[in-house]
Amino acid sequence: MRFLVTGGAGFIGAALVNRLLAEGHEVRVLDDLSAGDPSRLHADVSFARGDVNDIPKLWTLLQGVECVYHLAARVSVPESMLYPREYNAVNVGGTVAVLEAMRDAGVRRVVFTSSGAVYGEQRQQPLHEDMLPDPRSPYAVSKLAAEGYLRVMGARWDIETVSLRIFNAYGVGQPLPSAYPPVIPSFLRHALRGGSLIVNGDGTQTRDYVYIDDVVAALVAAATAPNVDQKVINVGSGAETSVNALVEAISAVLGKPIAPLYVPSGDAGVSRMCADLRRAAALLGYAPKVGLTEGLALMLERDPRFAFAAR
Repeated sequence: MRFLVTGGAGFIGAALVNRLLAEGHEVRVLDDLSAGDPSRLHADVSFARGDVNDIPKLWTLLQGVECVYHLAARVSVPESMLYPREYNAVNVGGTVAVLEAMRDAGVRRVVFTSSGAVYGEQRQQPLHEDMLPDPRSPYAVSKLAAEGYLRVMGARWDIETVSLRIFNAYGVGQPLPSAYPPVIPSFLRHALRGGSLIVNGDGTQTRDYVYIDDVVAALVAAATAPNVDQKVINVGSGAETSVNALVEAISAVLGKPIAPLYVPSGDAGVSRMCADLRRAAALLGYAPKVGLTEGLALMLERDPRFAFAAR
């Protein structure tokens, strides 16, 4: 098949693109490189630098494409609190631009990466797709709004749409920006350097950490799966892990005790998150294969940023 992947030089995007190439597909990538790195991509990728709101460029890249993976987005919850207009412009406006360009180019399926953040604070766990969303940040609002545009405009324009609500993805190659770094690579870096692992709140808040290879497997399946039009599907590990348990898992993998440093005034976010994966199993044949301990070990073994320090 021939694919266009927006945001294809990012963490998840690059892993997806390289997997598609390995399976013999033709892949085009559009990325503005605000967070992406084209060095992550195989040399056979057709790469274009550009803005996802650039409809003429999108239309050109979409010629002959059979399916779009729309991953281009701003993805930091705390950053979105500071720059909500930018998050709306990229995450919502960019999705609308992709849909308009697909309509004009005659492309019939888009797989969108939404987020488990749209659920917000929920008493019931695990989180299933029929729950009423309760987004708590501009980032989460933007992802939910994009899902709405996909549903409404997809039905109007005869475009098949499927939204994958990805939970806390992690794995080899995950970026570590200086501002708002993701928790797992940040904890690993500090632990390997002998630093403190700063935990906001009491560490009992939970998340669903899903390894990058499992995320990619779900994305690949969504491109050709039947009966997924207009569907929203969770992609996670199905395991609920507290921050305290994450610290213990990192200690076990490194083989040394690590004491967290608790910051009572910090923003711990929502109290619990865990994905219900029954719909993913039924529609995508999805079953996560990499548990947290194995995923951490793979990062220490294969990620050059950590492998050297872990020896």
